[in-house]
Amino acid sequence: MNKVFFVNRSLPHPLPYQGSKRKLAPLIGEYIPHKIDTWYEPFAGSIAMTIWAASRDIAKRYVIGDSLEPINHLWDAIINHPQSVSERYAQIWEGQTEFNPTYFNEVRSRYNAERDPIDMLYLICRCVKNAVRFNRHGAFTQSADKRRLGMRPEKMADAIKSVSSLLKGKIEIRSGDWMDTTSDADFGDYVYLDPPYLGTSIGRDKRYAHQMEQDKLIEGLESLISRKVRFGLSYDGMTGGREYGPALPESLGMTRLLLHAGVSSQATLIGKKEETLESLYIWPSIATENNTIIFPETSRQASLAL
Repeated sequence: MNKVFFVNRSLPHPLPYQGSKRKLAPLIGEYIPHKIDTWYEPFAGSIAMTIWAASRDIAKRYVIGDSLEPINHLWDAIINHPQSVSERYAQIWEGQTEFNPTYFNEVRSRYNAERDPIDMLYLICRCVKNAVRFNRHGAFTQSADKRRLGMRPEKMADAIKSVSSLLKGKIEIRSGDWMDTTSDADFGDYVYLDPPYLGTSIGRDKRYAHQMEQDKLIEGLESLISRKVRFGLSYDGMTGGREYGPALPESLGMTRLLLHAGVSSQATLIGKKEETLESLYIWPSIATENNTIIFPETSRQASLAL
């Protein structure tokens, strides 16, 4: 039986993505080596794990990337031009009034036509449950959450300033497929992967602009393993007994842990309260002895009821 962990620690997060690893970051961090040359997060999104890693100074440099290019433009602007992003966000946020209920849709249409990353920042903060949705053309499709106005400009400015202080001058931002953006990762590096889960990227419920077939993911993992690149992978899991997708094959030699991720936001949207467990796959695989996980790279240990 797996031990269930609960965590809650505050760090600056300008992008309140649904599915972000913000709350899970300290727990996932227990399975990450201390000394890293280059840290990679090729499914950038909210870069929650990169922010966590940088706050602890565990890597010499950081590389993030995404196949959705406006996300990369947004992070570049936040990290390198925090003041102008804060001012532009405040301008957009303050444009909404109770007398203009179509304002969100106007910003969404403008973003879909022009791909302004600061417009996207507002949309992410204001959309339903921060449940970001893009179609296959990269157009933002989620609607406004009518119960709230999104992150206030003052709070956003503080978060942007803090993230910029953490990462400016230490980070490289790349665009493209994750296997390309991590192609130079080597033995002393670490890759954290948080791709779209199989159950949310194919079939009827397509929540992301770019699909992630499991065969393609396995191919990339095999490449990392063959190059002896250390990595952690957040993938699949279950909500209310329903699995996101099949577990990855044991032939990859990874260790799979189940982490408690709290109440499902998606279930909440339809009036249900269901707990979510997320998988964390670790490579190199870890040995177990007397119900204790032993890291081959470090002296750290973490208890686990097996």
